[in-house]
Amino acid sequence: MAEVVGLYTAASLVVAAIMTLISYFTYKLLSSYMRNWKEMKMIPGIDGTYPLIGNALQFKSNARDFFCQLVGYTVQFRDTPLLKVWIGPVPFLLLFHAETIETVLNNPVHMDKAYAYKFLHPWLGTGLLTSTGDKWRRRRKMLTPTFHFSILTEFLEVMNEQAEVLVEKLDKQAGKGPFNCFNHITLCALDIICETAMGKKIYAQSNYDSEYVRCVYRMSDIITRRQRMPWFWPDFMYNVFGEGKEHDKSLRVLHSFTESVINERAEYITYIESDSESDQGRRKRRAFLDMLLKTTDEEGNKLTHRDIQEEVDTFMFEGHDTTAAAMNWAVHLLGSHPDVQRKVQQELQEVFGESDRPINADDLKKLRYLECVIKEALRLFPSVPFFARSICEDTHINGFKVPKGTNAIIITYAIHRDPRFFPDPEEFRPDRFLPENCVGRHPYAYIPFSAGLRNCIGQRFALMEEKVILASILRYFDVVACQSREELRPMGELILRPENGIWIRLERRKRLSTA
Repeated sequence: MAEVVGLYTAASLVVAAIMTLISYFTYKLLSSYMRNWKEMKMIPGIDGTYPLIGNALQFKSNARDFFCQLVGYTVQFRDTPLLKVWIGPVPFLLLFHAETIETVLNNPVHMDKAYAYKFLHPWLGTGLLTSTGDKWRRRRKMLTPTFHFSILTEFLEVMNEQAEVLVEKLDKQAGKGPFNCFNHITLCALDIICETAMGKKIYAQSNYDSEYVRCVYRMSDIITRRQRMPWFWPDFMYNVFGEGKEHDKSLRVLHSFTESVINERAEYITYIESDSESDQGRRKRRAFLDMLLKTTDEEGNKLTHRDIQEEVDTFMFEGHDTTAAAMNWAVHLLGSHPDVQRKVQQELQEVFGESDRPINADDLKKLRYLECVIKEALRLFPSVPFFARSICEDTHINGFKVPKGTNAIIITYAIHRDPRFFPDPEEFRPDRFLPENCVGRHPYAYIPFSAGLRNCIGQRFALMEEKVILASILRYFDVVACQSREELRPMGELILRPENGIWIRLERRKRLSTA
């Protein structure tokens, strides 16, 4: 009997302890929520905000509709310095003015990525995109030398080779009527990043049904859906009622691929270093992975294989999807503005003449107008339409107090349409980026690669690739767009994509032919 009483007492104590913990955490969450609700009361917000659920029920689950909602708010509240929304009990601040984003991006205190980025952790770990604090600072310092211009120029050979494959594929479409070029250009970008990041040819342009390729896109879609649905933020809810199984299945494919490539490359580097005589006379192409395998920190410690995989997965995600989208939008805009296209082709004629030689580093410096075209395309259609930071201490933005823990969403798409800095913002005008026209423009009015301390480490790589691919297309073809701006229907997910692709017609240029 005494044993039964003892067990009952022990069980009661366990239940009491659990209930106490639940009560404590519930109290802490509610206290934090009520404090934020009170402190943010004066910040303008959208109608229909309810306690605890906030505005969650108002948001569209469809990526296209959700993006249109956000853009609609920035238009409706254009004259409002900042705007708050609540997704469940979590406060978000929408920022879409150069002056307000500078307060966040230029402050080293607010370097942490927002809560929604945690859903990228299973795929990308805490690499350069998602890491925070000291880890991010150490990793950025270690990786910056791998993006030095002298190293990037070594990748020109890969870019030229893959551009040649793309031109051959496009040549089969020339003169045949409209076709969707989006996938062609995306697979080219994927081939480039695989070979430059990992030293691995995957022949995506030839094998468009690659399982790895499919899983990259599938994972992006899965993550963005989860970010928009707070009821799926808890892992238990997501795994039982959401897309947890599909997420894990895609994740296994992605990680097993990069893991096998890292192991293969590590063995190769060990072999050539131990048997250099047998490799004499053979020029070896470097890849980012090779440099990562040799990179050490200030104490002389090498990156672990786990560290390397985080960065390789990050390069693969950030390094092809963003550039592919940018090039596709630029192709559409060039095809819609034949006068701009002719100016680019005139510049190409001045640089290359009748030659069909590969593009070199000196050529890239001379393609100044093409660079203006790329920048203007990124203004209208930034590859990353919005991104988010966590406010890491109580701060004031435009006279409003913003409490610690608030998620700030920087809406690049809207910032780039501020008529104060870009008159007639919906018009495609590459001349905006001529040096004389940039004088006096707010430094945070144009941020396609983010800004401040956490700006994109790969932006020079991206601009180089975009120049090579677009120049290669326009040296051989005249492009005609087959969609109006309204028919593009941009979808703002992790990357800004057109809902129905980019449809164009190609005509071979008379002076050059791939036939």
